[in-house]
Amino acid sequence: MAEVLVLVDHVDGKVRKTTAELLTIARRIGEPSAVFIGDGFDAAKESLAKFGAEKVYRVESPDVLAHLVVPQAEVLALLVAEKAPAALLVSASPEGKEIAARLAIKTESGLITDAVDVQAGAAGGVATTQSVFAGSYTVTATVTKGTPIVAVKPNSATPEEVAGAAADEVVAYTPSDAAKGATITESKPKEATGRPELTEAAIVVSGGRGTGGDFSKVEEFADSLGAAVGASRAAVDAGWYPHASQVGQTGKQVSPQLYVACGISGAIQHRAGMQTSKTIVAVNKDNEAPIFELVDFGVVGDLFAVLPQATEAINAAKG
Repeated sequence: MAEVLVLVDHVDGKVRKTTAELLTIARRIGEPSAVFIGDGFDAAKESLAKFGAEKVYRVESPDVLAHLVVPQAEVLALLVAEKAPAALLVSASPEGKEIAARLAIKTESGLITDAVDVQAGAAGGVATTQSVFAGSYTVTATVTKGTPIVAVKPNSATPEEVAGAAADEVVAYTPSDAAKGATITESKPKEATGRPELTEAAIVVSGGRGTGGDFSKVEEFADSLGAAVGASRAAVDAGWYPHASQVGQTGKQVSPQLYVACGISGAIQHRAGMQTSKTIVAVNKDNEAPIFELVDFGVVGDLFAVLPQATEAINAAKG
């Protein structure tokens, strides 16, 4: 069975949920092998084995993460040439998609981004499903040249635990001069909010223009559900919420199990970032808001009246 390479998404060895999802998907089409770049492998190995990684190719060169994305693309190109995998999977984060694009050029391979499903193809290849044009169409696609490189949206699969050997192999690599064109001069950890990461959360509650800049009820409702908090472009442009929390075509694309839009009209820009959510609920005073064309459940009402009642009911149900 051919290997399927999975680029590990981690912070100092703490493996993100997206990697567990990718390893689960990889088992559908071949034998999962992880590619671990950076520090913290000892902390990551258990998680990688837990979700079925049979091998782990690790790169510990400090130069790799000292420069933006290009060294990672070079490492993966080296492995693709040497291992001839059935496919290579990355998380569809901004960084992941840039690495995937550069890798596709280096290996002259086909690239599929923002896949919401990946399966073994009828002819032995890889079949993917995408939601495109702001979610207006569902497209199935396959790669016809080179190694299929697929960037998969978070929450596209439920992680399944299957024990793997996680046998590690050190990959010797020195970045080329071209890969050192952009150097990271400073980095700092994101300020912790106690809430899940927006793109990885199973539940997302977002606020828009209807909040009037007061996100307190949105945050309280989100906390009762253990959800991440998002915002529409209008709310972000008004300075009411950080840009890092923007959901939409020019923000982050999310695909949670449950998405709750509060005071958001449902413009196409916003819909492009959340339309693949499994269940969508909207709370809006305007019963003709475009968001109601999209939802599974809609509440016509003032979010400042609806959300506190919902929060109270959820907290009461928890006991």
